[in-house]
Amino acid sequence: MSPFAVKAIQLLLSLSLLIVLHELGHFIPAKLFKTRVEKFYLFFDVKFSLFKKKIGETVYGIGWLPLGGYVKISGMIDESMDKEQMAQPPQPWEFRSKPAWQRLIIMLGGVTVNIIVGFVIYMGILYFYGRNITTNEDIPQGFAVTQQFKDYGFRDGDHILSVNGEPLEDVMEINRYMFLRDVSKVEVKHDDGTVETISVPEDAGTKMFQNDTHFPFIPRQSATIDTLIPDYPAIEAGFQKGDKIIAVNGQPVQYYNDFQNLVSSEANTEYTIVVARGNQQDTLRVTTNEDGKIGVNTFGKDIISQLGKTKIKYSLGESIVGGFGYGYNTLKDYVKQFKYVFTSKGATQVGGFGAIGNLFPDAWDWQSFWATTALISIILAFMNILPIPALDGGHVMFLLYEIVTGRKPGDKFMEYAQMVGFFILIALVLFANVNDIYRWLFE
Repeated sequence: MSPFAVKAIQLLLSLSLLIVLHELGHFIPAKLFKTRVEKFYLFFDVKFSLFKKKIGETVYGIGWLPLGGYVKISGMIDESMDKEQMAQPPQPWEFRSKPAWQRLIIMLGGVTVNIIVGFVIYMGILYFYGRNITTNEDIPQGFAVTQQFKDYGFRDGDHILSVNGEPLEDVMEINRYMFLRDVSKVEVKHDDGTVETISVPEDAGTKMFQNDTHFPFIPRQSATIDTLIPDYPAIEAGFQKGDKIIAVNGQPVQYYNDFQNLVSSEANTEYTIVVARGNQQDTLRVTTNEDGKIGVNTFGKDIISQLGKTKIKYSLGESIVGGFGYGYNTLKDYVKQFKYVFTSKGATQVGGFGAIGNLFPDAWDWQSFWATTALISIILAFMNILPIPALDGGHVMFLLYEIVTGRKPGDKFMEYAQMVGFFILIALVLFANVNDIYRWLFE
């Protein structure tokens, strides 16, 4: 089975599970408050259904358009836009006849379930699989550091001892902390054995985003060439896979980041590079292309071998506490990074179904599947609570207005708001998926 098919199946299974559970979050409190539910659908049934069956007063079905799902609750202005029903006198079993607090619970049910599902999955992952982390002992050569963070005082070879006075269980999380958390100080042990506390400016994460620096700290790796890129100068210059770079223009090279520091990105620049090949050395001359590249890489093969070496096992109690904390931090980090969407650069990085599908691995792996499903569940919860009409958050916004003011928005106003919200959602979905297509074609 192709990687694309594996990703597509995982995406469909994950979204189907989360949609059904989300809609159950509306369905169950609606039934508890004796509100009639006319339809319960996975996917949208525009014009026709793939399957449907009426049980009691509810039609259960599967639509053909996989853009979500819905429950149609009697007496509620929703995506069905059932104006005929709303023109009739209110009935005691209808949504509009229920007290505002009951309607609020019904509307918050889907988001609540998505949050709970995400947290519970993380708890299950920790209990059944444990957690692989990277400690300082796993990376004895320390981190290679980008120039932005060298300007703050970090150095190649640093080991992270603590962040804001607290030790990191997984030192690779330093990248996420720098990007999304409020990091003010980091204690490091330099390559020469000295310990220093470095102050980090408040805009460090914003600069990472602007510079496309997602991993300012990566474990140092050897300078052995793993990959030669076709049609780049390195092949013509005589480089071979397995060559270990030991000097550039007379300057010694021990790690791959040393090589990167010595080879600038200026176009048409010549370098004399000494490589170790087997039991002998060879001197090669190469000139960068118009993009300032020579076309060699390690692609992090030995980085991957260093990561996640230390495995942590969790008891049931520890997995509950750890899973809750992991879910909470995942939600908090996602909310924090959401601010970047409202920048010109962030807007171009918004993704649709293609971006979501790429969160899943190429080969089937249950641990990765559940971890990605938990992440998507938390993302869906946050996105659904946004105060946009047609989303749960839009209904919650109007219900809170009603509870605070004692005045219920008119049906005609709610119809117009629903239509505006629906068109906003369609525009966002189209924009996100066009971004996916653009990246697939041109990046």
